[in-house]
Amino acid sequence: MTLETVEIKAFVPSRDFELSKAFYVDLGFEVAFSDDSLAYLKAGECAFLLQRFYVKEHAENFMMHMLVADVDAWWRRLEASGLPAKYAVKASPPEDRPWAIRDFVITDPTGVLWRIGTNIERRG
Repeated sequence: MTLETVEIKAFVPSRDFELSKAFYVDLGFEVAFSDDSLAYLKAGECAFLLQRFYVKEHAENFMMHMLVADVDAWWRRLEASGLPAKYAVKASPPEDRPWAIRDFVITDPTGVLWRIGTNIERRG
C-alpha cells in the first residue's frame, strides 16, 4: 500500500463561464477539456477545474496561488495583452514579499484572487 499523491486541483467558481474561460486562456492557460459545466485548464504542470457555479460570497473569498519560474515574464505578458482592461479586472505589479516570494495579484472576472509568484531568497 502506498499513500503517494499524484495531484490536487481546486474547483474555481465562475459567474460567466465562457468569459472566465477566455480570461484564463488569455492569462496563459490552455483548455484541455470543456463541456457545458466544467473546464480543465492547464499551464505546464499546474491545473485547475473551472466550474459553472457562482455564489458571490464564495467567489469573492476564493484565492489561488501559483508558483512560476519567472514571475516577471508572466507580468510582462499580462501587461502586453492588456488583460486587466480587457476583462475589467484588478492587477497589482510584482513585489518582493517578506515570506520569500516575488508575486503579483490579479482578480479574475468572477472576483477570484490569484497570487502568481516566484520563490526568492529570504532577506535578513
